[in-house]
Amino acid sequence: MASLPLLAEKEKELQAAIKRIEELEAAGTKDSEEIEISTLIEVPGRRRVLSQQEYAELRANLEANPLVHPIVYRPLGDGRNEIISGSNRVAIYRDDLGRTKIRGVPFVGTDAEVELGAAFSNLLAPSLPDFEKYRQFQRIQQNLGLTQADIIRASGLAQSHVARILSFDNLPAAAKELIASKPHRLGGTAAAKFAALAQQGHELKVTEAIKTLVNSEEMTQERALSLATPVRPKVPQSVAATITIGKRKFCDMSIRSGVIGLRFAGKDGDAKAAEWGERIAQFIRKELEAEEKSASNLDVE
Repeated sequence: MASLPLLAEKEKELQAAIKRIEELEAAGTKDSEEIEISTLIEVPGRRRVLSQQEYAELRANLEANPLVHPIVYRPLGDGRNEIISGSNRVAIYRDDLGRTKIRGVPFVGTDAEVELGAAFSNLLAPSLPDFEKYRQFQRIQQNLGLTQADIIRASGLAQSHVARILSFDNLPAAAKELIASKPHRLGGTAAAKFAALAQQGHELKVTEAIKTLVNSEEMTQERALSLATPVRPKVPQSVAATITIGKRKFCDMSIRSGVIGLRFAGKDGDAKAAEWGERIAQFIRKELEAEEKSASNLDVE
């Protein structure tokens, strides 16, 4: 775990980086300049994975309108520029629209400030899918050495929110690979339920259900959970047995779900129930005492 002085220093770096990036993104194009897209490099794992609909909407917007929010990049000093935020905008400009330049604003900071700022600018976005938030948590832990407790403290996120996000950690690796391609398909609440099933030994069923969920837009999370949930064997219905005295019915007896039931007929049914209830209790006590005595004798021998 990071020491308190180190954590405090990283918190300062985090807040400064986030504030600076927010200022750069909010400044609009007035302080931006066109930059050659060919000079931009992308850090693996930093780009947010968009759904097909989100990507199509962003592409249509960028094609029809000037860039309102410039990208943020860090000059590396060798002619290359590292993308901090805006990887999807760059990809659409380059791959879909065939453009060679994009408006951007430079960010100058340490490696830690860049990583913290990039990760938390994604992490705190309200529309970010839970799995994408989970990926950002993983990046922060791996790249900066912060623990989960450190991240909760530094981010200000509620512990329950973080716990929901981190439930993805308990899913099978194959399932996480599937979700990574379409992170919007599975939320943290359902992921926690899938994780519980996986920990009960149903990893294969969980992975298959998540595969179906990811591949079918018609499949809901609730239905996918039902696919992964093992079917409980039905308990056979008990059939009441009738105890008779000669041809006269004395009582009905039923056994179900660990319960023995006796139903006495006639006007004096309540009295019979009380009487036989006491007899049964005495019989059970007698049998238990006999078993205990027998066990004690065996121990002596």
